[in-house]
Amino acid sequence: MMSRRERRAAAKKAGASPAGPGAGTAAALREAGFRQMHAGRHLDAQLCCRQALALDPSHADTLHLMGLLSFHAKQYDHALEWLSRAIGREPKTDYLTSLGTVLAKLGRYEEALKAFDKAVQLNPLDADLWRNLGNVLVDMERPADAILSFQHALKLNPRHWDAAGKAGRLLFERQRFEEALACFDLCDDLQPNDSQTLHCRALVLHKLRRLEEALADNERALALDPANADTLSNIGNVLRTLGRNEEALSWFDRSLELQPNSRGVLTNKAIALVDLRRFDEAFAAYHRAIAIEPGHAESVWNLALLHMLTGDFEAGWAGREARWRIPALSFHYPKFSQPMWLGKEPIDGKTILINVDEGLGDSIQFARYVPMVAELGPRVILVIQDALCPLLSGLKGVSLCLPLSTSEQPAFDMYCPVSSLPLAFGTRLETIPSQTPYLPAPAQTLVQAWEDRLGPHDRLRVGLAWSGNPRHDNDHNRSIPLRLMAGVLDVDASFVSLQKDLRPDDGATLIEHPEIVDPTAQLTDFAETAALVSCLDLVITVDTSVAHLAGALGRPTWILLPYMPDYRWLLDRDDSPWYPTVRLFRQSETREYPSVLERVRAELLAMISATRAG
Repeated sequence: MMSRRERRAAAKKAGASPAGPGAGTAAALREAGFRQMHAGRHLDAQLCCRQALALDPSHADTLHLMGLLSFHAKQYDHALEWLSRAIGREPKTDYLTSLGTVLAKLGRYEEALKAFDKAVQLNPLDADLWRNLGNVLVDMERPADAILSFQHALKLNPRHWDAAGKAGRLLFERQRFEEALACFDLCDDLQPNDSQTLHCRALVLHKLRRLEEALADNERALALDPANADTLSNIGNVLRTLGRNEEALSWFDRSLELQPNSRGVLTNKAIALVDLRRFDEAFAAYHRAIAIEPGHAESVWNLALLHMLTGDFEAGWAGREARWRIPALSFHYPKFSQPMWLGKEPIDGKTILINVDEGLGDSIQFARYVPMVAELGPRVILVIQDALCPLLSGLKGVSLCLPLSTSEQPAFDMYCPVSSLPLAFGTRLETIPSQTPYLPAPAQTLVQAWEDRLGPHDRLRVGLAWSGNPRHDNDHNRSIPLRLMAGVLDVDASFVSLQKDLRPDDGATLIEHPEIVDPTAQLTDFAETAALVSCLDLVITVDTSVAHLAGALGRPTWILLPYMPDYRWLLDRDDSPWYPTVRLFRQSETREYPSVLERVRAELLAMISATRAG
């Protein structure tokens, strides 16, 4: 027990009047300790607490304060002991929150979650408690649950800046860009001129293709924080997307002056160099980036795409496996306990699951390998996009074909993603299995139904597809508006739309061109589209799934390509080693499509003349 003199001395040091009411009580000493802690005098605060506990060893607020002081001193085990004692006396939300914070700091996330959850149960209308719950769910890598917690915090307090920012960042990572933008708009309204908010919102606007707005936000962020190397790099990225690559390089270089060993900026610079076809410099930038951060997934992935584009398939296929370490590319892929097969182990007598992992075009392109897998002796289960399932269920060697949406989980011994099959077979440029058609022939009943719909075949039938997936990062270069195709529509041919999911402007243009037959309402899946394509003499398309479908069916196909194409189309050639019946019409360095379509029109006229002569 303290003497009266010791209590008076402690009260005097704490700033309390020793003669005042309650000067020597545990509560008063605890309050004095709290003030000392906030003044940064932690040793004095601890002395007050110990004096308070000498008076009342079970004083819960003092036990809690001792826990906070231990936490600030990084004495986490002591902090847990003090906080547990406080909660044992009185399980207040503040105590539980402090306990959860310490547990999270120690990486004991499950226990931290229980502490935060208990706090929420005690006070479910407290937005801060829901924010805390979201924080630990982020630590536990449960982003979907964390988003719900942050959103609930915002429901309770629509002006909760921190919850809005954290929800925005998670939504951005999950590619829910419109929702993320709403969060960052709220943050900007609540705290205008916050550079981090502007930085994040610019990234979202970039993904939404609102590039001028993204540039403006980045410039605002840079004005607030002129030495922010990330913002300098982001400006370069927006300029690169706008096609202003030379300008972009100068911003990347400015960023590198501030952080010369930034792997991310070097990778972004390499992407711009690739777009300028300065490949040697791009390779050097990628290698430097990987040397700084060995094995970094996105750098390895981008380097692999450059290897593929320039024809080095051996390095390219291996490097593309880095996609499993890139959340944006792999979060949707199921996590299997069975081993992945990449061609090394014998699979005769086994059951192998071949599962879709990229887009529709990739699935069609690499479906050619499925019969090759079957020839090795396993039972093959194919899980593919729903729209492809009716067509690919008839692929040679497939024992069971399931739609991606299925909840059925058949037993299997090993698996291989569709896009990893070229690696499994060691595909090089000269060994591409290029025989077409390799897809099952469309059902004759479907083909005849389309013949009947199309009517007399007295002119060349030409299928048209002009846009692909709007969410693709390179959609602005790959897709074109239908109005650009108007220049080829005045030739003596029958035109048939193969374009699903019309964009608003294209819908209006289609109405203006009644010469284009639009049967796409009947294209319910790729089996129907394959049957229709089989009735056509030619398909003219941009780089989308229709291009792969027509090529895989062995139909004459002309593909319009941007100056910097996807890796699979390689460089500076007008044919494709993947599809013998494909012709490639590439943009020149002017990077515009009207001149490409002029060449298409000239070739189309020549084809019509040859058909008539024949």
